[in-house]
Amino acid sequence: MLLAFFATHQMAMGLFRFLGAVLKSMVVANTLGMFVILLIFLFGGIVIPRGDVRPWWIWAYWASPMMYSQNAISVNEFLSSRWANQPNNNTSIDAPTVGEAILKAKGLFTRESGFWVSIGAIVGFIILFNILYLLALTYLSFGSSSNTVSDEENENETNTSIPIDEATNPPTQSQITLPFQPLSLSFNHVNYYVDMPAEMREQGFTESRLQLLSDISGAFRPGVLTALVGVSGAGKTTLMDVLAGRKTSGSIEGSITVSGYPKKQETFARVSGYCEQTDIHSPNVTVYESILYSAWLRLSSDVDENTRKMFVEEVMTLVELDVLRNAMVGLPGVDGLSTEQRKRLTIAVELVANPSIIFMDEPTSGLDARAAAIVMRAVRNTVNTGRTVVCTIHQPSIDIFESFDELLLMKRGGRVIYAGELGQHSHKLVEYFEAIPGVEKITEGYNPATWMLEVSSPLAEARLNVNFAEIYANSD
Repeated sequence: MLLAFFATHQMAMGLFRFLGAVLKSMVVANTLGMFVILLIFLFGGIVIPRGDVRPWWIWAYWASPMMYSQNAISVNEFLSSRWANQPNNNTSIDAPTVGEAILKAKGLFTRESGFWVSIGAIVGFIILFNILYLLALTYLSFGSSSNTVSDEENENETNTSIPIDEATNPPTQSQITLPFQPLSLSFNHVNYYVDMPAEMREQGFTESRLQLLSDISGAFRPGVLTALVGVSGAGKTTLMDVLAGRKTSGSIEGSITVSGYPKKQETFARVSGYCEQTDIHSPNVTVYESILYSAWLRLSSDVDENTRKMFVEEVMTLVELDVLRNAMVGLPGVDGLSTEQRKRLTIAVELVANPSIIFMDEPTSGLDARAAAIVMRAVRNTVNTGRTVVCTIHQPSIDIFESFDELLLMKRGGRVIYAGELGQHSHKLVEYFEAIPGVEKITEGYNPATWMLEVSSPLAEARLNVNFAEIYANSD
């Protein structure tokens, strides 16, 4: 029995190695593999016994490797001594033992020699599949440039200057193929409530609603890069989701306007884009195909084919993906694009819809300093076209933080403690907090982003006996 199972295992390994070598895509290999399994089981004497197979399909029965596995296992089992009892006094059963009667009923081999015939056939399939596997590896070549980013492309990116301020000159609004209307987004006294979770009610909370955002006011302007910063649980992503219209539950209060007009989600969805923190790109298309597909789906039907393609090229240049146009997207952490390249692709897929306002949820998360600088350079290029861009950022480095123009800082509980310009080297932010009595001065060369989170923490509020949200609300 062990020999039969081992031979069957090796036969299956050889078969699927061969399919993996012949087929270019993992998706196609998985799909065809399931189809092959269906066929070899269907004609293997398991689903359809030999006696029920039509004459014109009998060749498939003999060609199925699973038929020989079924025969080897069945002969080994039913010709054993435990099945050696004589059948009941039934003259219609032409078999000396119960085991042989079962084998005859299923159309299987009834002699011990059938076991070795089946094992020999399985070994033959093992040899055949492995020979085909070696031939496929030897003579089939799908090329490597379409599956992974080539060394030359990576070298070109490596040689590109890293500093954000030295980004390539992106096309301005007057130079791009598809013009757009710059829009501002203003929000006043925004509150957001959700139903009180059952766990909190069990802990003694009597309120029916839980407030996640409290009296949030601010504005995002065209051509200005705004950072939405706060500790975990401050409500950064919640606020951005509320403004973008992505919250489908809960209660929203307050005023949200787009360039002075009340925000209507049906219209706003056509002029805004949202870059999520985790991407959902198809792994089996190239960078160019991903962006082109988004353009065909999301641009107006009035835009002709040539204009679409020209705009796609402009977007690829804007986020510096033109070097990677023919690279396969691939699976995250497996092959294809790196994490930083995938984030730029996410920006391009949204940007090709030609939005006026773009929300980005932590575009630099999970990146090292060099990769984060490349992504922020693409973000800055996007802002320089005149679009309104808002990014949530969690504990940014000095270089990343100083690439932003304005800041909206939130504390835990969903309240604003600073909203306004950062200034050169964040001097306006530093001056604001240092003017509050008791706040420690920032040391020279220290990261302003880290400093502001430290001096505005709940521990610092308790030590100074102040409420930074109230101080900001009462400030000029």
